[in-house]
Amino acid sequence: MSMSASFHPVEQRGIDISHMRVVRPIPYGRYLAVALILLAAAFIVKSFAEGQVDWSVTWQYMFWPNILLGLVNTIWISILCMSIGIGIGLACALARDSVNPVLRGASIFYTWFFRGAPLILQLLLWFNLALIFPRMSLFGLFEVRTVDVITPAVAAVLGFGLNAGAYASEIIRAGLLGVDRGQFEAAKAIGMTNSIALRRIVIPQAMRTVLPPLGNEFISLIKMTSLASIIGFSDLLRSVQNVYFINTRIIELLMVATVWYLVVVTVLSIFQHRLETRFGRGFASGVRR
Repeated sequence: MSMSASFHPVEQRGIDISHMRVVRPIPYGRYLAVALILLAAAFIVKSFAEGQVDWSVTWQYMFWPNILLGLVNTIWISILCMSIGIGIGLACALARDSVNPVLRGASIFYTWFFRGAPLILQLLLWFNLALIFPRMSLFGLFEVRTVDVITPAVAAVLGFGLNAGAYASEIIRAGLLGVDRGQFEAAKAIGMTNSIALRRIVIPQAMRTVLPPLGNEFISLIKMTSLASIIGFSDLLRSVQNVYFINTRIIELLMVATVWYLVVVTVLSIFQHRLETRFGRGFASGVRR
């Protein structure tokens, strides 16, 4: 059998295929999935539209000054706590791989403690620190009451920041371990110090794998700031609660909080995607199936 016959068996039999058309398989499963999703979405929209929800009240309080102030508090405390968490997480990740057993042990203990204790418990402990230490002093120079220092905002920053640092340390450590050891050795071979090699070679490469889980952690932190309402911090949820305690329009005000949380998360997701695209240049983004 010739080479041409092996590649064109149909033509060799004298069958004319010029008039034939390509028939693609019908994706019944895809159509069924789309139909089910649209049906579920229509059911949810219909239920809320016909339910006992006064949407005019929701839009009335959407830009209420106190609620916007709570939104601003939620955003700034999330950014501050995540910044603290990333700083602590990077330090702990580097200490975890240190040859110093004291630093390595302290990093392991920190991660174990703040990941193990429930977040709401940590917030309550920081907020009630005055019960353990009624007064605080700095090297005996001056002394203040603990209750004046540990305000709801300070307790929230300590609780969320230290908790975020424990999770960020494991995320960053995984990213650093994902960088080939040869990259670090090559940097040392051309005369770079450890700090320069980390800053210019290792960390930039680790950012590609660190950014997605860190972004998810930041989004989770934004939603978890609602726990700070239990210690009196005026976040978005607390501001909404202060309103519906007065007008008793609970569902309508909760919808206001839902809309604003979704707006913030959407904006952050877009920003996260752009960062991932920037640090992922030159790498394959995956194969669609």
